[in-house]
Amino acid sequence: MFLTISNGVMQIILMFLFIYIIYLIMNRNFSLSVCFYIIQNQGYSIKCLIKKFPAMLEREIWGNTLEDWGISILIILGTIVLMKLISFLSRKVLNPFITRTNNRLDDIIYYSLESPVKFAIMLLGIWIAIHRLVSPDSFVKVIDNAYKILIILDITWIFARLSSSLLQIYWGRQSDGQNNKMMPIIRRTILVIVWIIGLVMALSNIGVNIGALLGTLGIGGIAFALAAQDTVKNVFGAFTILTDKPFNIGDTIRVDNIEGTVIDVGVRSTKIMDYNKRIITFPNYKVTDASIINISSEPMRRVVLKLGLTYNTTSEKMKEALNILKAIPKRIENVSSKPSDTTAVFTEYTDSALNIMYIYFIEKQGDILMVTSNVNMEILDSFNKAGIDFAFPTRTIYVEKDELADLAKEKK
Repeated sequence: MFLTISNGVMQIILMFLFIYIIYLIMNRNFSLSVCFYIIQNQGYSIKCLIKKFPAMLEREIWGNTLEDWGISILIILGTIVLMKLISFLSRKVLNPFITRTNNRLDDIIYYSLESPVKFAIMLLGIWIAIHRLVSPDSFVKVIDNAYKILIILDITWIFARLSSSLLQIYWGRQSDGQNNKMMPIIRRTILVIVWIIGLVMALSNIGVNIGALLGTLGIGGIAFALAAQDTVKNVFGAFTILTDKPFNIGDTIRVDNIEGTVIDVGVRSTKIMDYNKRIITFPNYKVTDASIINISSEPMRRVVLKLGLTYNTTSEKMKEALNILKAIPKRIENVSSKPSDTTAVFTEYTDSALNIMYIYFIEKQGDILMVTSNVNMEILDSFNKAGIDFAFPTRTIYVEKDELADLAKEKK
């Protein structure tokens, strides 16, 4: 597995390694003074120290010689150097090449693999360095299990980054206000699922009985599910709003007889601003369970108006009033002028008025309140010019002649 190196060369490398470690731990002057102090007090010269260094390497610490420890440290240091080299090459060579391409798939693969691959190389170097040392079987088993778990989690890391990046690209193609709002929710949910699968696989790989573990957690899981059922219902309600799209942010809707504009769709709730500028918050599960009328999805808005004329209105004036009403849409902007979209009919006799039902449609791009006001003003002006009077509540009292005579006598 390792390159064969002559003992002399290895000993020289290890000697410099130990000196370098002392250099890193202490400042330069102090480390040199310690070395010279040891040499002078022990009566060693540099030449003598080099001569005795091979014997020093044969000393054992925790069942391994200093030489074995030094080689393991060299392997770890070599792994770090290799990681730095890979980072340098990817930053200076691979990354510029990838950014010049029009294909986003290579960007995703590069982003997904860069950090996990470096982490895997570091794990491999540490695993090799530890395995070449003599260690108790129990310790080796712990290291092997930890290595398996970390490798599986590293692979999970790759899948998590891939799924996150691919989701972002897919969402970018279908982005609207609501999708952009819901994308972080979907992303976090997918990441949680990926990491749970990875963790289960890692534990199963080292011999953990997943069924027994889930059984142990079953009671706690039931309690948690009961406590979080409303939250779960709201989250699924958010997914329903996202997938079925009964409305989007900015749409005017009617829910439970409350009408307003959708201003926000969150994980737990949907917020609607009514015409009084009040913000009304609905739990998502209530929104999905209720009957929703999406007013903004209507191709046109239907307006029904009831008009009352006085009882002294003749049939000719009534016909004239109906003709005036049918002609108004042609003169008002954003009102449908199709004959089939306009209705004006004499509907009923009431206590104080002859009622007309007037129906017209406002086109989608029109401001409903402004168009309604314009139509009402046009009706008022046209009826005044034609001498047609609007009725107001009145009461006519008929008195018999005898009763009238009695009233006159009482006054006298």
